[in-house]
Amino acid sequence: MKNAGGRSGRKSGGRAARLALRHAEKPVFHPADPGQISGAYKPLTEREIKRIYDSALTLLADLGMGECPQDLVDVAVAKGAQYRDGRLHYPRAMVEDIIDGACKSFIYYGRDNAHDFEVGGNRTYFGTGGAAVQAVDLETGAYRPTTLQDLHDFTRLIDTLPNISWFTRCCIATDVPDNFDLDINTAYALIKNTTKPVGTAFTLGSHVDPIIDMFDMALGGEGRFAERPFCKAHISPVISPMRYGEDAVEVTVACIKRGVPINSIIAAQSGATAPATLAGFLVQSLAETLAGLILVNLFKLGYPVIFSNWPLVIDLRTGAFAGSGGESAVMNAAAAQISNWLGLPSGIASSMADAKAIDAQMGAEKALAAVTAGLSGANMVYESSGMMAALLGASFEAFVLDNEMLGHVNRTLRGVEVNDETLGLDAIRSAVMGEGHFLGEAQTMAAMERDYYYPNFADREAPITWTEKGEIDIRDKARAHAKKVLAEHHPDYLGDADAKIRDRFKDYIR
Repeated sequence: MKNAGGRSGRKSGGRAARLALRHAEKPVFHPADPGQISGAYKPLTEREIKRIYDSALTLLADLGMGECPQDLVDVAVAKGAQYRDGRLHYPRAMVEDIIDGACKSFIYYGRDNAHDFEVGGNRTYFGTGGAAVQAVDLETGAYRPTTLQDLHDFTRLIDTLPNISWFTRCCIATDVPDNFDLDINTAYALIKNTTKPVGTAFTLGSHVDPIIDMFDMALGGEGRFAERPFCKAHISPVISPMRYGEDAVEVTVACIKRGVPINSIIAAQSGATAPATLAGFLVQSLAETLAGLILVNLFKLGYPVIFSNWPLVIDLRTGAFAGSGGESAVMNAAAAQISNWLGLPSGIASSMADAKAIDAQMGAEKALAAVTAGLSGANMVYESSGMMAALLGASFEAFVLDNEMLGHVNRTLRGVEVNDETLGLDAIRSAVMGEGHFLGEAQTMAAMERDYYYPNFADREAPITWTEKGEIDIRDKARAHAKKVLAEHHPDYLGDADAKIRDRFKDYIR
């Protein structure tokens, strides 16, 4: 039965308006840009944060840090620390002075300045991380060891995914066994295939100089990297519980000398290297993350460092690492809340699905983690895309689908804008007194582009239409898209510098 105004009339008017919209020249709006303001989810009260903070400072003062290299001991004691019983103790006043003087925000540069963004404040960006040793093969769907070619391909793929704001190498090239060769080839793959901000790791401090020399060459001359540092170092300076790693301290000092921003990552595991209780975990993890911050600032106060407190969970039934779940989500959100309370650039980890396949488990695990991480107010959300099998695997299809999922998360963070235009009283009056619907209205057309994020891969059609089109699974769509990108997207971001770099490092770059 047709109601007043006619269903067919509404359908025709809507279709005509949509066709006109498609063919009209119009500005491009982005309803779900990265960098949305966040911080609405606060799992801890102010009193609880203070108790955790005070307890962490007590650990640093009374228990202190073990296995401290002598260079660090000398610098720390000269600036107020105490060294006794083989452990470095940081008095409360010293820690709070360092927090006050620490970097509160900095620009994370891309080689293309269109990708620059500020780390700090109240905006959230999603990017990658991880060190997967297996990839989900695009042809067979089977897990296999990751290769250097995979790293190049993953980098080329994320170069085309707009909701992934930076790329930290997501896998280890297991076919490059030498550590120096591995570090050089990893860095080269990053600069060859994307102009987004990137991140990498240095096995030893001696590897820093040659890689930054390579970056200088990519930018056109000596010292250029220090002017626009587009790559940050991922360093885990603390071995939980409560001791420093000598090699990581050496890498930290070498990075500071060359102006490499530092992502100081603490990644304790509940019930294994940190307490199983959530509050106890947060105390120890905060103390260790502060120890990493102190390390950097002892050598250069105010140096750009991301306060990356990454609570990780193990399944206490088996002892296996679990990348997902409600406990992981709430602890990472709490870690971000504490970092923001301290006023420090914050990093957490999310979306590390335990699932092995592109299935309902993967979707549920990733969406829960990403939404919670985004709402927590973390500045940098690592591991947010591509990672499978509790960080053991990386998937091309997952990168594609996670990029779409992150668009929805960004749209969620954006919230609801309330103003005269969006309240739309005139549009409501016009519809009620006129056609009886909003299809084709100017306000509707504007909102369609401005306020709604439309997925490319999630299916919203009727079941009969889906059936007629072959009942295509979302993984099939993602696989086809990834293959298309890898077949067609071969950027030449190094230009003339590529030949010079390859000649300088001809004994190492494959």
